[in-house]
Amino acid sequence: MVEHYDGVLLAIALLLVAGVLVGALTAVPMQLARIVSVLAATPFVYDALFRNPPRPTEPAPRVTAAIVWHAVVVWAVIVAIG
Repeated sequence: MVEHYDGVLLAIALLLVAGVLVGALTAVPMQLARIVSVLAATPFVYDALFRNPPRPTEPAPRVTAAIVWHAVVVWAVIVAIG
């Protein structure tokens, strides 16, 4: 049986792969495709971390995951702009 978090992880992975494929197979610049896919996956990350976090919740893993995710988003923005 697929749990909520399995679906969230699948959605994040599919969005990120879709961004790379769109950048590779169309005229859309790779940097733009990646940044759009990262931004599209962000609501799923927030859902899994804050709206419906796994139980029991421990603050340290959520904080670490949020920091890592924001680092990925900032990196993708910097690469897309630069």
